[in-house]
Amino acid sequence: MTVLTNDLVPIRSSGDIVAVRQIVRARAIELGFSLVDQTKMVTAASELARNTLDYGGGGTARVESLAEGIRKGVRMTFEDQGPGIPDLTLALRDGYTTGSGLGLGLSGARRLMSEFDIQSAVGKGTRVSAVRWR
Repeated sequence: MTVLTNDLVPIRSSGDIVAVRQIVRARAIELGFSLVDQTKMVTAASELARNTLDYGGGGTARVESLAEGIRKGVRMTFEDQGPGIPDLTLALRDGYTTGSGLGLGLSGARRLMSEFDIQSAVGKGTRVSAVRWR
């Protein structure tokens, strides 16, 4: 797999979430994703960036354009040093929330992407990586 572009964005405010969304859309357009796929990626990026800020206390987002043979993709990796997620199975269940939302952030983002991986340790933080291929 070849990384074509690599953007690292600190997530410290709502404005940073907007920046991540814009970068994801730009990378998706560059790689020729359809408008529907662009929207799916931007929606997932928005949810994951918001979680990084609200639950992780801030962190980083890395957005990479990928090439693997004839496939092209966008990988988004969100990392924080927050409190971590004690029960990943529960956190990925539709409707589960520790906040005031609908509880569709993580599970929804997972459904919108081709690949989804989450790692979390209590007291150490969370890392979410998601890829959409075309």
